[in-house]
Amino acid sequence: YIGIRHDITELEQYKEILKEQLNDSNKSLQENINYTQQYEAAISNSTAILKTDLNNKVTYINQKFRELSGYTLNDLKGRNCSEIRHKKHIERGDCARLSEKVKDKEVVCFVFENIAKNGGSFYTSTTIYPMKNSQGEVTEHLHLMHDINEIIQLHNELDETQKEIIFKMGEIAESRSKETGQHVRRVAEYTRLLALLHGINEDEADILKMASPMHDIGKVGIPDSILNKPGKLNPDEFELMKTHTTTGYQMLNSSNRPILKAASIVAGEHHEKWDGSGYPKGLQGEEIHIYGRITAIADVFDALGSDRVYKKAWGLDRILELFKEERGKHFDPSLIDLFFENLDDFLKIRDTYKDN
Repeated sequence: YIGIRHDITELEQYKEILKEQLNDSNKSLQENINYTQQYEAAISNSTAILKTDLNNKVTYINQKFRELSGYTLNDLKGRNCSEIRHKKHIERGDCARLSEKVKDKEVVCFVFENIAKNGGSFYTSTTIYPMKNSQGEVTEHLHLMHDINEIIQLHNELDETQKEIIFKMGEIAESRSKETGQHVRRVAEYTRLLALLHGINEDEADILKMASPMHDIGKVGIPDSILNKPGKLNPDEFELMKTHTTTGYQMLNSSNRPILKAASIVAGEHHEKWDGSGYPKGLQGEEIHIYGRITAIADVFDALGSDRVYKKAWGLDRILELFKEERGKHFDPSLIDLFFENLDDFLKIRDTYKDN
């Protein structure tokens, strides 16, 4: 008999090491699965999730999205996700623009106003991820949405407070020259209407509406003896009166708030004239900011039609005749044309906000 023996001690030791590594790997896999499940639960509980296919059709929503929107999956499945967005996002092209970016494999972030099932609005800070397969091809879009309703509500409250303060400041400035709060309200409505007719978007037109009541805020620095003089001002008095434009501009220009920035432009330029004969800088034509050109028409139209300490209100025919004469002189001719083409709308505003 011949016995052949091989020492397999090292092999057995290696097998034990492999068993330990396999056990460790299994534990690690289970641990990773456990953490992954917790991550998914944490994200799902804090984030509204919506999935869409490559055609932007809804394929999935999670519980958080259902709570936020009131929709069920059956309500939305197969519908284009743009249907839940406020119409302003469609009109402005936000949805189409973001969709193109995601198609190009870009991650995009946007604040949406969405429409809930009950017709109300809810706001989300939304990140849209293009989800790719192992070949790098986009297969679906993942929308992660965080509820920012409370933030938007607080912002709106602050914005409304700011607007109210600005409007009241305009009323205070006008009241010093014995004018009513209805004057600044009418001017605000006139400027918004003319801005929209000119092609300015609604958001910017609203900013101008809020800013225009501040056009005469610089009058707080003019003495009452001049401000409320019943007769014509002498040359020295008129020079002092003209400083209300630069005073108003300087009071407001240091602010970074859009409304106050707009108000500074309005205060500084509403007495400039198209032909360059206005003040304080003698700006001409389109050198005058569109805010100043619009407010000039609104302010003069209302001032001429109202009683002032130095004059009685003019009749409408007389005002319109002056406007025709001042087209291309005092006023931007294209804006005057818009004014006449839509005169009934301006008169409706005048009648709605009559002086008490």
